[in-house]
This record gives sequence, structure tokens and C-alpha cells, in this order.
Amino acid sequence: MATYDFIFDGLGLRNWCGGSGDDSGGMTSMAQLLAQTSGSDVVVSPWETPFPSMDAMHEACTSFPQSRALTSGLEEGFLSIKNGLKVVVDPLTQPLSWALNEALWVMQVVPWFIMIPLLMLISYVVSREWKLVGLVAICFGFLGFVDYYSYTMQTLAIIFVCALTCVALGVPIGIAMARSDRVQRIMIPILDMLQTLPPFVYLIPLIFLFSVTEPKLYGIAIILYAIVPVVRLTDLGIRLVDPDVIEAADAFGMTKRQKLLNVQIPLALPNIMAGVNQTIMMSLAMVVIASLVSAPGLGVLVLRGIRSLELGVGLLSGLGIVLLAIILDRVTKAALARINVSQSR
Repeated sequence: MATYDFIFDGLGLRNWCGGSGDDSGGMTSMAQLLAQTSGSDVVVSPWETPFPSMDAMHEACTSFPQSRALTSGLEEGFLSIKNGLKVVVDPLTQPLSWALNEALWVMQVVPWFIMIPLLMLISYVVSREWKLVGLVAICFGFLGFVDYYSYTMQTLAIIFVCALTCVALGVPIGIAMARSDRVQRIMIPILDMLQTLPPFVYLIPLIFLFSVTEPKLYGIAIILYAIVPVVRLTDLGIRLVDPDVIEAADAFGMTKRQKLLNVQIPLALPNIMAGVNQTIMMSLAMVVIASLVSAPGLGVLVLRGIRSLELGVGLLSGLGIVLLAIILDRVTKAALARINVSQSR
């Protein structure tokens, strides 16, 4: 006799269940086998009462669905809409594949004696700090010395495209949230879901939608994972603008567009840049996981170290990711510091 027979008997659903509660019609449990062998029912103490889950209900009523029926239904439902969904999503995301392919091509075609000085120049223009320029030269020089230069450039290309896409999409979304409480109420649960889902979960539906040879597969996963900070901090930055400043802008007769471009965004820029910094860091973290679905770069070496138990490869590639993270973090923070100094004057 199953634990929850009394529920279906009390509701008069025993006929719907397909007979007596003794006939489960499914796999026989160890307790039932022992009961059949000994010729008596095994007494289960209240302490061992199972949770009233779908499988426990199925033991009492074979017509009640099991948990695997729910998971199978979800899979069949997704597969049934996959073709229609792909028709809509595929053209919209194709530019991402083109951008990733072009960025990877450029970063690998340009020789190191041009690329490294160019990166040093960019870091100087952003930060105006020779120490940071020296750090960039040392880190990229070290990665090139250990033959990880091409992998580093691949990772940098992916981060550049995905972070730029996050900013291009996230800043307008954050502005819309700041200007409309309704949009904010709609977006906050979505952002919470994106921020709390495990990174591997992003890959599951994308693998069914796209081929693993398409760069958009890992590009979309990185963007979904990394876009949250720039959206939240853009919204926060614009909402924190002093109401007196907005009132003064209204007194000067500024339109909403003028207030946004000339007042709100400049004053919210420190928060926006902080969001960009966090987005870049999260993009770099997701690149390693995205290597499971053919994303090139240093993540491939980390994965190789795990699969082949190559300790040296795994540690050295992990160090390369750390150095790249330090460079990107220092450069973006230096840009943020310059913005803060210019606004304080």
C-alpha cells in the first residue's frame, strides 16, 4: 500500500487511478519486494514519510504523472517551437556572428609588433598613466613569451565584441527603466533571473537553437550573462541625478532629449562606467564556460587542462585570464577615475 493512497481514496478518484492502490503498475520498490517476500506489509515510520512529490503520488495512483513526464513535456514543447523561434532569432543574431568572426580575424591577422603597441596606446589615451602602459606591455609580453599570444587575442576579441554589444543594448534599456517605473517593474524580474541562473543554463536552449560552429551560440550566452550590471547601474545612475539639476534644466526649457544627453547621462556616467567595468569582468568569466561550446581563446586551454589533466596548461592559462582581467579592470577604472576628476572640476 502506497503512502498517499488515502488522498485518492478520499477524493473518490480510485477508479480514475486504474484500480486498487496496491497495483502501482510501475517499478516495484525495495519495500514492496520485501513485503511480497515476507508476506506482510512493511511498516514505514512517520519519520520516513516521503514528500508528496509527483513520483510519490504516482506510486499511489498510476494515472498521476511522474516528474519525468514534466521534464519530457518541457523538452517536447521547446522542440515544437524551435523551428519557428529560430526563424525569428537567427536573422536578428546573425550580425553578432559576423562581428565575432571579423574581430577574431583582425586580432589574429594584425602582427604582434603592431597590436601590442596599439593596445599600449589605447591604455595611455584612456588612463594617461605610464605605469598602466608598462603593465599592459609586461602582461602581453609574458603571454606572448609562453606562446599564448594568439589565444589571448582571441579572448580579447570576444570580450570586445560582447562587451560592446552589452553596452549598446544595456544602456538604452537602463535609460528606459529610469524614465518609466512600469518598464523598471517589468525588467527587474528578468534581470534577477539572468543574474541568478547558473551560467551553464544559458547554454542549454542555445545549443538546441544554433549549431556549435556558429559564434553567435557563445556570443549570446556571454551577452545574456554579462549585460545585467550595465543595465542596473545605468538605471541607478540616471535615477540618482539631483532633482534640483533636473528642475534647473526644465527652467531653461530643455526638452527630454536635451536633458538626457546634456544633463542626465553626463552626471550618470560614473555609474555607467562602473557597470561597463563589471560587464567586462563578467564577460571574461563567461568566456571560459563558453569554451565548452567551441568559443576560442584561453578558455580552450583551461578546458584542455581539465580534460587531459595537464596541470601546467591549466594553471598557466588561468594565470593568463587573471592577467587579462587585471589589465581590463585597471584600464576601465582609470577611465572612470578620469571621468570623476573631470566632473569634480
